[in-house]
Amino acid sequence: CIVFIDEIDAVGRHRGAGYGGGNDEREQTLNQLLVEMDGFEANEGVIILAATNRRDVLDPALLRPGRFDRQVTVPNPDIKGREKILGVHARKTPLGPDVDLRIIARGTPGFSGADLANLVNEAALMAARVGRRFVTMIDFEQAKDKVMMGPERRSMVMTAEQKEMTAYHEAGHALVGMSLPKCDPVYKATIIPRGGALGMVMSLPEMDRLNMFKDECHQRLAMTMAGKAAEIFKYGPDSVSNGPAGDIQQASALARAMVLRWGMSDQVGNIDYSEAAEGYQGNTAGFSVSANTKELVEKEVQKFIQDGYDHAMKIITEKEVEFERLAQGLLEYETLTGDEIKRVMDGLPPTEDPGDDTPDQGSAPSVTAIPKAKGKKTPPSGGMEPEPSV
Repeated sequence: CIVFIDEIDAVGRHRGAGYGGGNDEREQTLNQLLVEMDGFEANEGVIILAATNRRDVLDPALLRPGRFDRQVTVPNPDIKGREKILGVHARKTPLGPDVDLRIIARGTPGFSGADLANLVNEAALMAARVGRRFVTMIDFEQAKDKVMMGPERRSMVMTAEQKEMTAYHEAGHALVGMSLPKCDPVYKATIIPRGGALGMVMSLPEMDRLNMFKDECHQRLAMTMAGKAAEIFKYGPDSVSNGPAGDIQQASALARAMVLRWGMSDQVGNIDYSEAAEGYQGNTAGFSVSANTKELVEKEVQKFIQDGYDHAMKIITEKEVEFERLAQGLLEYETLTGDEIKRVMDGLPPTEDPGDDTPDQGSAPSVTAIPKAKGKKTPPSGGMEPEPSV
């Protein structure tokens, strides 16, 4: 007999962590579970399995020898695992001759088994909507965009000014991401509203990521802060919108991890403050260390983020021509892939015309035009991305 308990942290949390006291029903359930597990004899043929995403909150008594003493960590699948999982979920789905599951697996790093099942299902729905009896690679690409970036909201009405600011914001992310070698390759940039954002730049690693390095983290901070740098570069420091709110949230989380957990700050040193900073979200009252350490941590986090912003601004200033081309290209084409972004930055149309070896300067003047001297413009009202939820 196999007894499987899913989400065991619902009943197996550390006793005394809540406010219910010893008579709490959850604690009584846990106590009875511990008693029953101790009561099993070796020859009863009962195997107990349990699963959780929060091993850190489990009561230590559950993990003692004789209970759940064998713990197996199940990470997200690697490229070979993703290919096999895709094969399982696609067995009953008619695939077109152009579908290569290995290519799809290579383009979905970090996907869990459930994510891959959802991807196959979304691709099948894409094909069904156009009346096709089999699924093609185009369907998988569209499904991947929907899973990773959210569904398109083409019905949203944006003014020309809002669309322009979105284009410059995303052009900043894409330009800096393309310019820094340690950033993940830019997969796609779009100014079509998706999910909760009015625009998005998506990067994908070339292989499964096992660790992160200090210089890579600093370059990620630069790419993350490039949206705000682009807005200030184009419209001036007094005209920045609330669009970079999500970017600032991501940059703050990365910078805090570098300082508090990963020992990447020379000033703070090789000390793990993550336990002392439990629940710390920029609120120093929740940071149980000395006042001097709090101040030092805040200064280092702020310095890392500011360095990333300055690096992004330097790249945008030095590559103003490419920045302007990319923004105008997004305004004209709305969505550009990584290869198309490179062509647009070089002053070429996104796709190569097989009948013409030279770029047609008249076909896409908004993309290939060399910008004149920069003048500050009055920005539109409204932001690119919603304020982060609290």
